[in-house]
Amino acid sequence: MKKYLLMNFLGLAILFSSCSNGQLSKTNLAPEDFQKKMEELSNAPVIDVRTPGEYSEGHIKYAVNIDWSGDNFDQQTEALSKDEPLFVYCLSGGRSSAAVAHLKEIGFKEVYELNGGIMRWKSASLPLTTDASGKPKAQGMSSEEFKKLTTSDKLVLVDVFAEWCGPCKKMAPSLEEIAKEMADKVTIIRIDSDKNPLISSELGIEALPTLILYKDNKIIWHNIGFLSKEEIMEHLK
Repeated sequence: MKKYLLMNFLGLAILFSSCSNGQLSKTNLAPEDFQKKMEELSNAPVIDVRTPGEYSEGHIKYAVNIDWSGDNFDQQTEALSKDEPLFVYCLSGGRSSAAVAHLKEIGFKEVYELNGGIMRWKSASLPLTTDASGKPKAQGMSSEEFKKLTTSDKLVLVDVFAEWCGPCKKMAPSLEEIAKEMADKVTIIRIDSDKNPLISSELGIEALPTLILYKDNKIIWHNIGFLSKEEIMEHLK
């Protein structure tokens, strides 16, 4: 019951706001420390608690997908030793925090969590793979291609989003309306963070949605989280 209450609470939090990172601790590790600890404990399981769809887009090498929001989380983790170290991560920290709390509650003694999840991992330019053999994830758009898109006589508003992101979907119609109404003044570019990890890393993206406004190829405004159409328009006048 506690697991499902946590899931519902976190689901609402993720849907209506961007994710924030908790305080670091000895077991809640920054990306570089998480990677180092995994190397030290190379035989310890690494659990990706995101959805299968998110996992397939790119995950940490050798991580096993056990969906926290799925129906079989407890059954799938039963095969793991509660006396051995375990690594857990999600997208930005919400689901992994809930999963870690639950794992500790049912007896796992040493659980390490990736602070900020895959978002911070990518921001730190650490590698992802699409399969267990270690094949690198496609980097998507190049830096040069992105620079060409932001070079314009008009304002350029970059919307960094993901298909699974609730606030991103909620804000998309407003951006479409603005693109039509202000076509002579503003160019809106949408960048899928999952398909463009290189650009997301270079932009330092740690939460979604993120809006970045360029003028003469320079950033003049930056926002993380959902905004209404009126709030966005205020920065484009």
